[in-house]
Amino acid sequence: MPATTPNKTPLVIDKTTTLNINGSFQSIRLCAARTGLPPLVIVQGGPGLPVLHEIPKFQRLLNLENAFLVCYWDQRGCGNAPATDARSASMAQQVDDLRTVLQWLHGETGQRVLILGISLGATMALQAVEHEFDRTRAVVAISPDSHTARSDAAAHAFLQEEVRRAGGRRLRHRVTKLGPPPCVDAAAFRRRAGLLADLGTIERGRTFVTLLLEMLAGMIAVYGAVGAVRALRNMNILQRTLLPDVVALDLLAHPPHVAIPVHYVFGEQDALATASMATELSAAISAPAGTAVRVSNAGHMVHFDQPDMVRSIVEQASRPA
Repeated sequence: MPATTPNKTPLVIDKTTTLNINGSFQSIRLCAARTGLPPLVIVQGGPGLPVLHEIPKFQRLLNLENAFLVCYWDQRGCGNAPATDARSASMAQQVDDLRTVLQWLHGETGQRVLILGISLGATMALQAVEHEFDRTRAVVAISPDSHTARSDAAAHAFLQEEVRRAGGRRLRHRVTKLGPPPCVDAAAFRRRAGLLADLGTIERGRTFVTLLLEMLAGMIAVYGAVGAVRALRNMNILQRTLLPDVVALDLLAHPPHVAIPVHYVFGEQDALATASMATELSAAISAPAGTAVRVSNAGHMVHFDQPDMVRSIVEQASRPA
C-alpha cells in the first residue's frame, strides 16, 4: 500500500480551460492551493491514456497542489475528443503539442515550468525540453520509455520466468497466446498490459481488472457516460496510431540534448525497465545535473506506488540549484 500522504489541501485555483493547440482543441485543468505557486505540468503516459479522470487519485496520493500550480493536460485525441484528433496524433505531433503547452503555461505564470512525465509522457518531455529549456526548470521522469525493443525483450523474459516459477495452466496459456515481442498491434499491447498488471509490475497489489474498473469509474465521473465511451474509443485509435512510433523508439541511439536537470525514477518491480537500461538512459542524455533512483516496492507507476518519495523528488527538483 502507498505510504500515508498529507490530507488533500483545499484549492484556491481549480479551473478547466480548452486550448487550440496546433489545430486540436485540448483540455487543461489547473489546480493550486494558493496563487503564485510555481507551475508543474503532468505529462501522462500511454499511448493514448487521458489524465483528467485520474486527478482525484493524484490529489489523494501526491497532493502536489500544496506546492505547485498543477496543470493536468489531456493530450491530443485523449478523453472526450473528436476521433479525428486521435487519428491526427503521432509521437512528433504530441511532442510539438507539449511544447505549445509549455509555452502557454510559461506565458500565463511568468515562471519556468517543472515537468512530471510518466512512462511515454516522460519520453515526450525529454524530447520537448530540448527546445524549451528557457521555459522549463527540470524534468522528473517516471519510468521513461527509452528503447522499446529492449523493454519488450525484458518483459518477455520476465513473463517466461514467471511461467517457469509459478506454473499454472492459465498463466501459461495467456503468455503463449501473447507470443514473442514485439507488440505491433493494440490487441497484443493490451494483453501484455493485462499480464504485467496482474503480476504486480504496473501498480503493486492492483490487478488489471481493478485498474480498469477504476479507470472506467473515473472517466464516467469526468466525461459522462457518452464521453467515457468516446474516451475508450479514442484510446483504441491512439494506440493503433501511435504504436508504430513506439515500436521504433530508441532514445539511447538518438538522445535529446537537455540543458536542464533531469531526475529519473524507476520501480524495482517494473518488468519493462531493467537496471542497465535505467543506467544507460541517464548516461546517454547530457543533462547538466540530475539523479537516477530505483525505488523498491514499486512497479511502472512509481508515483502511485511510492507517492511520498516521488513528491519529495518533485519538490527537490523545483528548488534552485
